Amino acid sequence: MRKIIPVYVRVPVLFALVFMAMEYFIDSGEKPAFIEYPMVSVFLFVFLFTQIAIEIVISAMDKITYAILTEEQKKQLAETEAMGITETAWYKKLKGFFTKSKPIEEEDTIILDHDYDGIKELDNVLPPWWVYLFYITIIFSVIYLVRFHIYGGYTQEEEFQKEMAEAKIAVEEYKKTAKDLVSAETVTLLTESGDLASGKEIFNTNCAACHRADGGGGIGPNLTDAYWILGGGIKNVFTTIMEGGRDGKGMVAWNGTLKPSEIQQVSSYVLSMQGTNPPDAKAAEGEIWQDETEAPTTEEGAENADDKDATEETAADTEEELQVAQN
Repeated sequence: MRKIIPVYVRVPVLFALVFMAMEYFIDSGEKPAFIEYPMVSVFLFVFLFTQIAIEIVISAMDKITYAILTEEQKKQLAETEAMGITETAWYKKLKGFFTKSKPIEEEDTIILDHDYDGIKELDNVLPPWWVYLFYITIIFSVIYLVRFHIYGGYTQEEEFQKEMAEAKIAVEEYKKTAKDLVSAETVTLLTESGDLASGKEIFNTNCAACHRADGGGGIGPNLTDAYWILGGGIKNVFTTIMEGGRDGKGMVAWNGTLKPSEIQQVSSYVLSMQGTNPPDAKAAEGEIWQDETEAPTTEEGAENADDKDATEETAADTEEELQVAQN
């Protein structure tokens, strides 16, 4: 019935530990878990109520048990409760695990014959925890020897290479969901309406002053035609916004203001304005940009067709000359 930790310490500490554990393991974003999820608050309230109820029940049982004790038992209980913590059985057992030294009164039984200028040496045994740890290392070494040197387990280099490969895969998987790790090499064109709406909002806030809200161009170039000063396509547009335009007269770099995911959104929105032909648009600047992965333009196709026809005509003339020569 003796309580080492008082109830006014035990109840708050246990409740605080449970509260911190729930806050740690429950993902509630920026808000505390008990605010984001009402059921957490209900659980904490029930837990605290149960704690108090248990303490009340234990206290009542202690009183009832004490009331039925004999006078001799009450006297023994009083002596036990008056005993210091260092005199309890569990403390002596715990102390024996860490040290087996003899009391000062019994040191004469373990004094060795060595005497150095009056300094005598005691033959104390090693601490039990040290001995147990030594035995554990012996068992571990035997298992290690059999596992890695007899049955040929993996080497440290193989383990390192395996962990590096797993880490690389984990990083690549993380990059797929971490939008702000996007770069010019990994950026892709966004087509979802939500992304384009976010890109439009960013454009109107930061870009419309120079390019107009409709992209027709003002101080900056027209973004709705097929002409580009630093190249079109998502990768080029992303790089231009991220790193800035031409030195001295181009657009400033936005990598210090916008996140990579926001630059991807506004780049995708800029490309979505292609061909909108707003009124009073600025004259074209730069050159027509053609994606290498796309099919050739009509002019290029016509040139290729002319080359093909010329080649066929040359081949026909050559064949005709050969026939004349044979005749």
